Amino acid sequence: MNSNKHELGTERISPSPDVNTSVANKPAIESKTPLDVQSIVKRATELNDFGHLLEHVPYAKFIGMRVERFGDELIFKLPAKDDNIGNPVLPAIHGGVIAGFMEMSAIVQLMVFMQTAKVPKVVDFSIDYLRAGLHKDSFAECRITRQGRRVANVNIDCWQTNRKQLIATARAHFLID
Repeated sequence: MNSNKHELGTERISPSPDVNTSVANKPAIESKTPLDVQSIVKRATELNDFGHLLEHVPYAKFIGMRVERFGDELIFKLPAKDDNIGNPVLPAIHGGVIAGFMEMSAIVQLMVFMQTAKVPKVVDFSIDYLRAGLHKDSFAECRITRQGRRVANVNIDCWQTNRKQLIATARAHFLID
């Protein structure tokens, strides 16, 4: 049985049961070297190119997430993509894609503005869906509302054509140590 653990920068692979695993039947483990998260974030910030950072996040690549910096603000973009549709009748973006996009936006916001050495871990995430996210580009903006030594609170707003007509809003708490 294959067991994979996918996180930013680490992967663990165990062989299938029919592979001979040598001495004392210990599974052979192949691992990649952990990514230097802090240097990736620093490089993305210096170059003002966050595509490099998002390249290391499989889910961000899968949903097509992008980010642009305008002064001290990061605006996250979820481009209209057929694979992200949950209700083909409307058509509307799947609620899980919207939530994942908003959560990932908050994580990137914390990594960039706090220059974290590790990826922040979600403690709590609460989302309010306000209207259907139609099949068009969506945007998110994050505000770090409280930052302690170990925990940070972030509010996330998501909209499509008008910033004042939100499709969802969320609150998240992250462990940042």
